[in-house]
Amino acid sequence: MRRDHLDWPFFDDAHRSIGAALAAWIAARPAASHGAQGVDDACRGWVRDLGSAGWLRHCVPARFGGASEAIDSRTLCLVREALAYHDGLADFSFAMQGLGGGPRALAADADDALARQWLPRVATGAAIAAFALSEPSAGSDAAALAMTATRGGDGYALDGEKTWISNGGIADFYTTFARTGGAGAKGVSAFVVPAEAPGLRVAERIDVIAPHPLARLAFEGVRVPAAARLGAEGDGFRLAMRTLDVFRASVGAAAVGFARRALDLAVAQANGRTMFGGTLADRDVARAKLGELATLVDGAALLVYRAAWLRDVRGARTTVEAAMAKMSATEWGQQVIDGALQLHGARGVVAGAPIERLYREIRALRIYEGATEVQQMIVGKGILAGGTA
Repeated sequence: MRRDHLDWPFFDDAHRSIGAALAAWIAARPAASHGAQGVDDACRGWVRDLGSAGWLRHCVPARFGGASEAIDSRTLCLVREALAYHDGLADFSFAMQGLGGGPRALAADADDALARQWLPRVATGAAIAAFALSEPSAGSDAAALAMTATRGGDGYALDGEKTWISNGGIADFYTTFARTGGAGAKGVSAFVVPAEAPGLRVAERIDVIAPHPLARLAFEGVRVPAAARLGAEGDGFRLAMRTLDVFRASVGAAAVGFARRALDLAVAQANGRTMFGGTLADRDVARAKLGELATLVDGAALLVYRAAWLRDVRGARTTVEAAMAKMSATEWGQQVIDGALQLHGARGVVAGAPIERLYREIRALRIYEGATEVQQMIVGKGILAGGTA
């Protein structure tokens, strides 16, 4: 995997050291293969290994055992890119620790007992996190969620359903969003719900084309104490969006990792495939295609790391830039992988081949954490408001 992008001015020496150390750690690990153990055990293993190696410390602030005072977006992106290059489940396992623990870390009162209970365990891999926002009728329109949290006594009773929940079925806790007030975003609150809470059950496991733990969850009178609420009542939607703002650019980084792997596979295929008295690399059409794919990879990476740099260094709100990064990196990543597969010919569609796995891995990234069309609307709204140029 090329790492010359670490010389870009977005990074400092600490990031370059992290990149080199992570590359060495990954190089010592076997190639991805989940058939024998299954995705649940594979993800548990990745969380355990990422935690013991210290990589999950980048998902939480230092006061809870994290690696830096605040979550560093550039580091999140570097780690996700490198892990995705190696194994989609490795990236998934890292990302969900950050996303599931993110609302607790970002809440205004995030130095409470709840944070101290869970975030150090997220950082070491001792607890698996999940982010439970989506519902059957509330995906892209997250503010339309219907799950209720009814106040009673010293706590709340949660009733409703969540779906498309990553780590569903293996998580130790679910950061869950439910309605405590009226309609719209201001009526949403956030809660930490332990997986063993009475009334919480996995209603359905969901199989997708790039397998990972995914489930529909049923909440039937699930009682949680008031102390399980994150922030004040009505803060939930804001916390969800702040968390997605932090991690959205890192989805683009994962797409860059998949695309870089595909580009490397395409280069190897072009150099090794003999045809017409030479190699595929000798043909102008292959050279042109590789040139196109390499440009798309670098273009995606530039947008991703610009967004991360703006948040880390300028302290800017990066809703528009992160949307640009996520949208472009996932769409261009799909193009890169499709082009690389085409260069493989029939070998590219053999089930289980590395390029075929990448083809399945990249597709969901254009949907989750805000589909491409949602990102386009976010960018358009920002442009109209004068938020970026």
